[in-house]
Amino acid sequence: MILRGGHLSELGGSELIGAAAAPSGPTLDDLFRRAAVHDSSAVALRDAPNRSSFTDGAPRRLTYAEADRAISTLAARLCRAGLQADTLVAIQLPNTVEAVITLLAVLRAGMIAVPLPLLWRRKEIAGALRHLGVKAIITTSRVGGFDHAELAADVGAELFPVRLIGAFGDKLPDGVVPLNDVFEAAATPTVPRTMRGGQASEHVAVITFDVAASGLTPIARSHSELIAGGLALAQEIGVGPDMSLLAAIPPSSFAGLAVATVPWLFGGGCLSLHHGFDARTFAEQTLGTVNTVVVPGPALAPLAKVGYLDGLRSAVALWRSPEQLATAPTFTGTTRLIDVSAFGELGVVAVAREVDGLPAALPLGHVGTPHDIETARGKSGTLMVRGAMVPQAAFPPGAERTQAPYLAIDKDGFVDTAFTCKVDESARSLTVTGPPAGIAVVGGYRFRTADMEAQVSLADPAATIVALPGGLLAQKLAGSALDNATVADLVKRQGGSPLVAGAFRPRGIAA
Repeated sequence: MILRGGHLSELGGSELIGAAAAPSGPTLDDLFRRAAVHDSSAVALRDAPNRSSFTDGAPRRLTYAEADRAISTLAARLCRAGLQADTLVAIQLPNTVEAVITLLAVLRAGMIAVPLPLLWRRKEIAGALRHLGVKAIITTSRVGGFDHAELAADVGAELFPVRLIGAFGDKLPDGVVPLNDVFEAAATPTVPRTMRGGQASEHVAVITFDVAASGLTPIARSHSELIAGGLALAQEIGVGPDMSLLAAIPPSSFAGLAVATVPWLFGGGCLSLHHGFDARTFAEQTLGTVNTVVVPGPALAPLAKVGYLDGLRSAVALWRSPEQLATAPTFTGTTRLIDVSAFGELGVVAVAREVDGLPAALPLGHVGTPHDIETARGKSGTLMVRGAMVPQAAFPPGAERTQAPYLAIDKDGFVDTAFTCKVDESARSLTVTGPPAGIAVVGGYRFRTADMEAQVSLADPAATIVALPGGLLAQKLAGSALDNATVADLVKRQGGSPLVAGAFRPRGIAA
């Protein structure tokens, strides 16, 4: 499946794209295979030591050979299930070894990964997948006290195209295929070769979802766009086999893939996963061989204050609310710090801290080589982006001719991020000054305020919910109703977000 200018090319066998084909480049699976060939006995992936506290199973530790075998085993199973090339496979997993293995297995099978945010529930998942034709869902038994396998079964029953639901973990519902045994395969199976025309690197690899004023928008990315997203950061942190990367950002968004998964694939070192945020576990993980960490930007100052970043080669701070970066505190220490500003699902910009420890302004114009992203200020005062990592077509193909939300690209190839910004022409730099209008950001999750209000109104038409400044979380949600507990319970039972339900704490906004 190749997207070009809003149109879809589905080619197989001997059909070719011809002169319009893009230059050949590696796929994400190619990058992994190269790393595996370099040293198959090296440790590739490592779970957090507290894994059993949030999901089933003991912490996993896989060498490149073991990871390669698990990837092929799961890829072959997807193919044997009758799923064809370019089938969309939804993935909802915590930040564990399984999340990375599943992503690469879907790609090795010639299919398209659709990672879902972990806190999405039935209403959000069904709404996002309904018009995409997703045919498989891969998840886990539980995360914390919530039953994700049951959630996937409920969504699968609601969406007619879904043919396969698989899950890692224990005590799975009827009809959900257990997947733990992909790690027990004694031999590496043969994965059927995907016959498609054109350059493999230009085929759609991943679809994520952007939350814009118009609604939830599917964003399709090719392998080459994903690689462009992680290339600049990979060069900044100096990837290589000796790199040991600890990532507290899951691979469920473009930013997560760009700041953790792609740099790891480039380097061929070890990727350690950290789920949610547990400071004690994070400290334990950094005491080993880890030399580079990727953390949410708001967590940077607290971690630095207690010395958890001391002695590292590099630290990467991901800012999902990049307007916060301008007021971020000074960073001191010998660790090299790179700030990454994420503009929803549209693009990322990585900039190293100044020598005085203060955040540097974002470059205006071309960033990276060969122009991974280009920034500009639009007529409405918002940040515009285009370049090798920026998506170049609407998805599904033809969405621009429907009433559904879609990625809008102007005649010059720019996409409006809706973040407000100011420009310093003399310094050729810009500063993000505000978030998109009508969007709330809580703990890295983006919501349309209208959607939040609609969820609450279904539970209680008289209830209210607002987004307030929230410090580390960018914003926090506060709800008020005559009976907060009842509203919270109804939001959950209707398949709404646990973050929205959590806004209705005892005593409402005062709490």
